[in-house]
Amino acid sequence: MKVVESIEDLRMERKGLAYPVGFVPTMGYLHEGHLSLVHRARVECGSVIVSIYVNPTQFGPWEDLAKYPRDLQRDLRLLEAEGVDLIWTPSDETMYPDGYQTWVEVEKITKVLEGAIREGHFRGVATVVSKLFNATLPEKAYFGQKDAQQAVVIRRMTRDLNFPIEIVVCPTVREPDGLAMSSRNIYLNPEERKAAVILSQGLLKAVEAFKNGEDEAAQLRKAVIETIASESKVNVQYISCADPDTLQEQEGKVNRALISLAAMVGKTRLIDNVILE
Repeated sequence: MKVVESIEDLRMERKGLAYPVGFVPTMGYLHEGHLSLVHRARVECGSVIVSIYVNPTQFGPWEDLAKYPRDLQRDLRLLEAEGVDLIWTPSDETMYPDGYQTWVEVEKITKVLEGAIREGHFRGVATVVSKLFNATLPEKAYFGQKDAQQAVVIRRMTRDLNFPIEIVVCPTVREPDGLAMSSRNIYLNPEERKAAVILSQGLLKAVEAFKNGEDEAAQLRKAVIETIASESKVNVQYISCADPDTLQEQEGKVNRALISLAAMVGKTRLIDNVILE
């Protein structure tokens, strides 16, 4: 396993990798959700590149950039055990040199859900992912379903900018009690951690209702809302029943739906989702 920081070293090592190259972009502090993407890439590709970079441009001024969890040496040990071929750990100076002024913006689908609350977030995401793609030149890139809107945005950007890359979205990995794995779960104290399970339980109620024939968007949202309302430590920011491709909010009967939510559990912001189809 090689670990490089500069783009020059990355490109030199990239030349010797076996085809096809799979790429897993991360912000580090890896958990089983990240490693599931690496597993998938390892099975499907001749070689695997992982990037570890906490991208400052996708954090708002009030968000947790400074305290975002980091443990590079632990991450490297985990990735070496997974048989990763190449790890890229670029610096802020590499990604955003002095005078930087070029941005990638995806319209429409970034204006709702997370984009409506986290202004500028998806501009930062689209910009950094496009730069990571240009540097690593993968044939396949792997993302998690937990960040559902991010996956939709990246697929749109990849098509619109003609990147010759297949975007592979892998299922959300959950703790045994159902909580979606997230690097931010470390912020939860024991009481908050216990309360946070209500988020996946609410989504499960919508899944059960849909399986039992309920196809009204309002009723599916209501199933989630009523479940989460039973937990006082959770403050919901939004609960959505949207089209999985356009992210437009749905009303009336639905055949397919992305049920997604964001909530504050104490001071920690968590997101989760399920797809009904």
